[in-house]
Amino acid sequence: MGETGLFPKGKVVIYTDGGARGNPGPAAIGVVVGGKRYHKAIGETTNNVAEYKAVAFALAKAKQLLGKKEAKETDLDVRSDSELMVSQLTGTYKIHDEDLIPLFIEVWNLRQDFKNVRFILIPREENKVSDKLVNHALDTLL
Repeated sequence: MGETGLFPKGKVVIYTDGGARGNPGPAAIGVVVGGKRYHKAIGETTNNVAEYKAVAFALAKAKQLLGKKEAKETDLDVRSDSELMVSQLTGTYKIHDEDLIPLFIEVWNLRQDFKNVRFILIPREENKVSDKLVNHALDTLL
């Protein structure tokens, strides 16, 4: 595959993490989109909401970085250590928490901007960079 701009043509790998201290408590997201790193505080919320917000942010950022036309031709692998979120996004688990339904819909709509989006559950050890980004954002709050 040839390279275009920041990403290999046709495929982008994304790592996401979200966390809250206190659950609910101060929360943040950490995202790696094709090697570019992002983190930000998102206010008071739960771990699960933060996990979804991280994915929504990552999909929007990938579209922004790729551009609309390139996004439509790109496969995304979204990797997360959140079993609940990945299982809900892949249809294995149903959503019982009403706070997650609008976030699920947001992610579902954002994924339509890409050729294909796969949500992949990974072990925490493989998600250390995103986790560090979350903690960095949270540390700057406290």
